[in-house]
Amino acid sequence: METFTSGYNSTFGDYDVLDPLSTMAYNGSITDPSMVRTWRAGSDEDCFRSQAEQNFQIEGDVHCNATWDTILCWPAARVGTVTFLPCPQLPGLDVTKHGFRRCGAEGRWEGKFPGDFSNPKGYTNYTNCYTPEAYDIWKKFYANKSSAQRQMIKDIVVGTRTMEIVGLWVSLVSSLISLFIFSYFRSLRCHRTRIHRNLFVSISVQTIVRLILYVDQFVAQAGGRSTIGTTGMSEGATIFETPVLCEFLYAMIEYTKTVQFMWMLIEGLYLHNMIAVSVFSGRPNYIVFYLMGWGVPLPFTIGWVTTMALSHTARCWFPYYFLPYYWIIEAPRVAVIAINLMFLLNIIRVLVIKLRRSQTNEPQVTKVRKAVKAALVLLPLLGITNFVVMTDPPADNVTKFGIWSYTTYFLVSFQGFLISLLYCFLNGEVQDTLRKHLCMKSSVRWDTSLTSIRVHPPPRLDKNRRSSAVPISNGNVVPLLRGMIVRRESRM
Repeated sequence: METFTSGYNSTFGDYDVLDPLSTMAYNGSITDPSMVRTWRAGSDEDCFRSQAEQNFQIEGDVHCNATWDTILCWPAARVGTVTFLPCPQLPGLDVTKHGFRRCGAEGRWEGKFPGDFSNPKGYTNYTNCYTPEAYDIWKKFYANKSSAQRQMIKDIVVGTRTMEIVGLWVSLVSSLISLFIFSYFRSLRCHRTRIHRNLFVSISVQTIVRLILYVDQFVAQAGGRSTIGTTGMSEGATIFETPVLCEFLYAMIEYTKTVQFMWMLIEGLYLHNMIAVSVFSGRPNYIVFYLMGWGVPLPFTIGWVTTMALSHTARCWFPYYFLPYYWIIEAPRVAVIAINLMFLLNIIRVLVIKLRRSQTNEPQVTKVRKAVKAALVLLPLLGITNFVVMTDPPADNVTKFGIWSYTTYFLVSFQGFLISLLYCFLNGEVQDTLRKHLCMKSSVRWDTSLTSIRVHPPPRLDKNRRSSAVPISNGNVVPLLRGMIVRRESRM
C-alpha cells in the first residue's frame, strides 16, 4: 500500500502515514480531493452519516472508529497508522497544511503523547496548521500554560466576547439616539454638536459593521454549521468564506476607526481653541474639519489595504493586527492620542489658573480638584482611554491577562455609550430641551382636548396684537430666553 510519508517518517517512526485526500489507495477505496466535504461535519451524527455514505471499509476487526473532534470528521483507520487531513478554514490556520491523528494499539485513538489513551476521542494535532503569526500568539499565551490556565484563558475570551457584543449593541442604540437628538432639535445645533454628530456617525458605522460580522457568525453556528466551512456547505456560505466581502468589511472597520480618532482630534482642537487659545475661538472652518475627519484616513487605509492584499494571503488577513503592516493605520491613531493628551494637559493648566484667579473662598486644592474632575470627563471624548487598548496584553500571568482583557473590551465596546451618556444624556442643555419638548407636547394634547368640548371659538386677536405675541409656556419665559441666547451664541 502506498503511504503519504514525505517529511513525516522521522516524526512518526514505525507508524504508517495515510492521507485520505491525496487520491491514493485507502483500504481498498479510492478517494479524490473533490471529496473534501467528507471530512467536514457539525456533529458526531453528521460525521458518522458521511462515513457511512462513503462506505469506507477497514481490513481486520481492530481499528479506530471514525470520530469528530468538533472541527473535522476523521475517518476510521487501521491500528498503527497516522491519518492526515487538510487544515480547516479557521482564522490563523493555513489550509495548505495538514493536521494529524494517531491510531494506537487495540484500535483506540492516541492522546497528545504516544501511549496516552485517557481521552476516548483521542487528540488531533493542529500545531502544523498555524500561520507563523498565529503560532507566535499560541506560543505566547498557551504553550507554557497548564490545562487549568488554558481553560481560564478560554473562559476570559468567551466572557469578553459576550461583553463586547452587549457593549456594541448598547453603544449603537445610544449613539443613534444622540445623533437624532442633536439633529432634530434646532436649539441644540451649534459648532460643538455638529462635531459631535460626525463623531457619532463614525462610531455608529463602525459598530454596525462589527455587529454584522458577529451576527453572521452567530447565525452560522445556530444553523448547525461553522463559519469556517466544516460542514460541507458551499464556499461563500458565510462572510468569512467570501474573500472580497470579508476583507472589505474589515477595511471598513479600520477606516471608520481612524475616522473616529480624527473626529476626536477635532473635538480636542475645538475645545482647546475655545478654552486655552482665545485668538482662534471664532467660527471653525468646516471644510478643513471634514477633510481632516473623513479625508485624511483614506490614504492610510488604502495604503494598508494595498499592502495586505499584496503581501498577506491569509483569509480575511487574519491576524492582521499582529502584523507590522498594521502600523500604517495604527500610527496615526497613536499620534491623535498624543496630541489630544497635550491638549488636555493644557486645558487643565488653563482651568487651574482661571479657578485660582476666581474670587471664591474655596481652598486651592478644591479648585485644582474641580479642574482635574472637569478634564477627566473629556477622556472618552478625546479618545485617550484607547491608549490602554494599544498596550500589549500580559502573557505571563492569567489574572493580569483577564484584567487587561475585560478593561480594554469594556472601553472599546462601550465607548459610544459613554460618550453619549456624558455629552448628550447627562448634558443640562439637552435635558432642558427634551423637558421643554415634552411639556409642549403635553400642553398641545391638553389644549386639543379642551377645544373639542368648547361650544364657541375663542375670540380672535387683532392683527397687531397677534404679530407681537410671544409664545409662553406655562407663564414662564425663561426657557424661551435661554433658547434664544443659546442660538445666538451658536451662530457667532
